[in-house]
Amino acid sequence: MKFLPNAIAALTATSVLSLGAAAGFAQDHDPQATIGIGSLYEPQNLDNTAGAGQGINEAFNGNVYEALFVLTDAGDVEPKLVEEYTISEDRLTYTFTLREGVSFHSGDPLTAADVKSSIERVTAESSASSRKRTLDVIETIETPDERTVVVTLKTPSISLPYNLSYVWIVNDAATDISASEDGTGPYTLEEWRRGSALALVPFEGYWGEAPSNGGVMFQYFTDATAQNNALLTGAVDIITSVQSPDALSLFTDNPDFTVSEGASTTKELMAYNDRIEPFSDPAVRAALARAVDRQKLLSAIWGDYGTLIGSFVPPTDPWYTDLTGVNAYDPDSAREMLAEAGYADGFSFTLDTPDYDPHPVVAQFLQNELAKVGVEVKINIITANEWYTKIYKAHDFEATLQEHVNHRDIVFYGNPDFYWGYDNPEVTRLVTGSENVASVEEQTEMLAEANRIIAEDAASMWLYLYPQIVVSTSNVTGYPLNGLNSQFFVSDIRKAN
Repeated sequence: MKFLPNAIAALTATSVLSLGAAAGFAQDHDPQATIGIGSLYEPQNLDNTAGAGQGINEAFNGNVYEALFVLTDAGDVEPKLVEEYTISEDRLTYTFTLREGVSFHSGDPLTAADVKSSIERVTAESSASSRKRTLDVIETIETPDERTVVVTLKTPSISLPYNLSYVWIVNDAATDISASEDGTGPYTLEEWRRGSALALVPFEGYWGEAPSNGGVMFQYFTDATAQNNALLTGAVDIITSVQSPDALSLFTDNPDFTVSEGASTTKELMAYNDRIEPFSDPAVRAALARAVDRQKLLSAIWGDYGTLIGSFVPPTDPWYTDLTGVNAYDPDSAREMLAEAGYADGFSFTLDTPDYDPHPVVAQFLQNELAKVGVEVKINIITANEWYTKIYKAHDFEATLQEHVNHRDIVFYGNPDFYWGYDNPEVTRLVTGSENVASVEEQTEMLAEANRIIAEDAASMWLYLYPQIVVSTSNVTGYPLNGLNSQFFVSDIRKAN
């Protein structure tokens, strides 16, 4: 599968490579079985421990790389590269037996050493993985033989299998995977053309069931209109996320397309730098939350789609509680709270805003709403790369907009070192302690309590939960609907002749 030079030259924000014209794509397979996928989330690089962004999860999780466990599209955690495992009576030792007959794309067999080095990639000091802290509980990793991995913990961790579902198993012989790969998944990377497209083809040596298609090509757009036009014109078969209800109107009454809505975990929020004034004051944060009509915002962006949320926890998480009534819209109360906090005349701050939809529109809405209570918002538009280096890594900001896609990610509020700097010892205790319990029921109870405290503290401003809408041509089936953690499993996608 090779990209045609002339087609690549023509691939811009408004014109895309048609699969029908890509005669060089998937030459070893029926071209009618290839799948074109339109996405707004191109990876920054191909290493999920190096700040690659959500696009790498979409393209690679479960497709190119696999983990010991998999978070299914239904939200269940199931064994993947693990054949069986046992837990010691004190819940401190997990012994994993690996599947037989699993090979990396390079041809090397999967061994326990690969698992050990893969976990250590995520926990390394240089790792930028958002899940790094959840694996701090690991004390030692031993490999008594090629199929056995023994993980000993400092304290019990009921979520260890779940957290290991985030750890790609990479060949330990692979040194730099920022622009290449060596996984065990059903697809191999054929080619990545930065700024345009990424092509995957089936791995003939795959240990599991072979893919239902002859390959996929992710085509990347910086503009949602161009992405929609690509689907309308047949240049792609699926778009993984729709950015506005206006776009949906192009497809909903057209028999040539299928519109599917799943369960979302993507939260749009304004995150404060809680380390600095005035955002270090929970009363100020609560006042700002009360100043914004979030229902009006949601309707303006998504019409009848999407969901209001009163915290960071979506309904698909086990510890969800409806907290939309906490710091609900009340601009008069917002003014009073600001005055009591010493800001009767308001204040100003800079809102670092990613340059892609819907963030700039959301920023303008917040600017208008907060102006009504005397707070001036200065909008600073930045790229995704700038967001990663300035906000996520350097914590050099006052407030920012971001969509957080991860499933069960309340744990980030228990980490004072996370980019937003929220630091409540009781929340940290609950989040940390919830890992040491013996039952899911105890974990759920503790995290529900942490969720309530975070909401009352107005740790961030949770604006709404995105709808999860996938649109495809009507002859395409088998794609995932929920896309938890931005995963987009492509192996079961079929295209009828």
